[in-house]
Amino acid sequence: QVQLVESGGGLVQPGGSLRLSCAASGIIFSIYAMGWYRQAPGKQRELVATITSGGSTNYADSVKGRFTISRDNARNAVYLQMNSLKPEDTAVYYCNAGLYNKSGRLLNDYWGQGTQVTVSS
Repeated sequence: QVQLVESGGGLVQPGGSLRLSCAASGIIFSIYAMGWYRQAPGKQRELVATITSGGSTNYADSVKGRFTISRDNARNAVYLQMNSLKPEDTAVYYCNAGLYNKSGRLLNDYWGQGTQVTVSS
C-alpha cells in the first residue's frame, strides 16, 4: 500500500519560514519524481516545485528564490523549505510521487492527504 504523509504545516507570520516533509512508503522511492503542489480556497491545484529522480528541480515562478525542494532517498522523504512566506502562499500543500517512462509519459502517480499552511499576521 502506497502512502505519502505530509507534515510541517501550520500558521506562520508573513516573512516567516516553514519546512514541509513528506514521508513515502510502498514505492521504490528513488525512481519516482517528487513534487509539491498547493490548492488555495476557490482555486485550482497548482504546481509549486518538483524534483526528478536524478535531482533536477523546477519551481513555479511565484516561489522561485524563496522555496527549496530537496529529497533524501535514504529516508524516502522529500522536503520543501519555504522562506519569506507571503499571505498568498496560504493553501493546502500536497505531496506527489510520479513515475515516468523514458519518453516522459506519466505511468502512475500518488498523492498525499495534504497539510495546511496559513500565512497571516
